[in-house]
Amino acid sequence: MSDAPAKSVLVVGGTSDIGRAVASAYAARGWHVTLAARDAEAAAREAADLNARHDTSRIETRTIDILDTDAFPGFLDALPALPDTVVCVVGAMGEQARAERDPDHAAEVLRTNFEGPALLLEAVAGRFATRGRGLIVGISSVAGDRGRATNYVYGAGKAGFTAYLSGLRNRLAKGGVHVATVKPGFVRTRMTEGMDLPGPLTATPATVAERIVALEERPRDVVYVLRRWRLVMLIIRAIPEAIFKKLKL
Repeated sequence: MSDAPAKSVLVVGGTSDIGRAVASAYAARGWHVTLAARDAEAAAREAADLNARHDTSRIETRTIDILDTDAFPGFLDALPALPDTVVCVVGAMGEQARAERDPDHAAEVLRTNFEGPALLLEAVAGRFATRGRGLIVGISSVAGDRGRATNYVYGAGKAGFTAYLSGLRNRLAKGGVHVATVKPGFVRTRMTEGMDLPGPLTATPATVAERIVALEERPRDVVYVLRRWRLVMLIIRAIPEAIFKKLKL
């Protein structure tokens, strides 16, 4: 058994279904896990449950509001140590119809999916670059690959986040820090509860977590959790705009 200290991961959005699955997957490998979420009580319950399930005390919590961007530097400085890996699973689908008539709701969706995660990871990136190593994982979405009438506000936020992660990856490529963009596609979570999801294109939180943890051994740039999504989105992106705008997607 190795005497080396356990590696550590910060999971931002740790009370989500995917966040919990990611935390569980890392805990199962002996990592120290910090769950960061806006709801401190919910995070504490998740941490207690995961500690019991994995017979460990290595899962702890921190409070963060992804829209309180001014607090990010202090949040990171208050961590006991800079984590080896940061996984940002924050996201909010919002309501497209409401976003069309309510600018405040649209702004919240855009900020939750793009501005907040990007600014947090930018603060992380600077610290990782100074140290000279680290893994940053951002959960984006296939919805950001092309705008669709049914969710273009959410898709726009994810498109911005995807572009941000690509640029950050390019910036840090030679400095020992890897940035991965993960696109889950449909996932059976509380956020998609009640939706009629296509089975062949729908993943579980556990599958998403497995693909993320695998990046520790085999870093990749862009990961479609279900590989068939890569082909699906290639086809959708190739549809001419004159045709695409007539489709009900």
